[in-house]
Amino acid sequence: MSSKNSRQQRAQERIAAMRAAEARRRRRRIWLIVTAAAVVVIGAAVGITLAVTGGSSGSTNNGLPLASLSTLGNLQAAPAAGPAGPEGIPIPSGPALAGITTAATGQTVDGISCQTAEQTVFHIHAHLTVFVNGSARQIPAAIGIPGAQATQTAQGEFIESGSCFYWLHTHAPDGIIHIESPVQRSYTLGNFFDEWGQPLSSDQVGPVNGHVVAIYNGQVYTGNPRNIPLTAHAQIQLQVGTPLVAPEHVTNWGGL
Repeated sequence: MSSKNSRQQRAQERIAAMRAAEARRRRRRIWLIVTAAAVVVIGAAVGITLAVTGGSSGSTNNGLPLASLSTLGNLQAAPAAGPAGPEGIPIPSGPALAGITTAATGQTVDGISCQTAEQTVFHIHAHLTVFVNGSARQIPAAIGIPGAQATQTAQGEFIESGSCFYWLHTHAPDGIIHIESPVQRSYTLGNFFDEWGQPLSSDQVGPVNGHVVAIYNGQVYTGNPRNIPLTAHAQIQLQVGTPLVAPEHVTNWGGL
């Protein structure tokens, strides 16, 4: 077998292994949900009691500053999805928002280290899309993977290895952020942009300046976009300029 074919096979095996690991985690989550059913029932009863007695059951938005999508008015339909990349997620047809020459090269960033192997104690994925004046921008591969080594697959390049892996990183330009950490903790979109070495605020996304509209899981995030949490299968969209685009949705995570 040629070295090229060998690299392709390793990349395909790696993607398959990631999907298999995610399937195992899903089964475990289902088990936990089933065993916690009694607690949920009790919690629901308590909530009803509080409602009857005038008490409060807390924020329906988990404490996040969210507003209805309708507050944005008419939105342009999201463009057709691009071709599926090596992770099974469509790759936007537009250019990269920014390159990776500014990305961290091994130093600790926001308490996030770069280690020689990927960490899987806490392993989830989020999806980020960016639009500038209604046009899609790619999130490049190899953010968080210094010395990235790409393998060519039938669906495009996949970053298989590097000199080290930050706990937040990208393997392909499909917007999937891999959160692979040795500890379970909260990570934010600001942490990811800090690793990337790109600014993020309410009036700037990378090199693009202007009012930023952020959408988190189908709702408008009204706070500082740096604070958007990177939760399991979070769907995050940042927009600068007009027209505003309706949120894209990943409908098939393919085991991620």
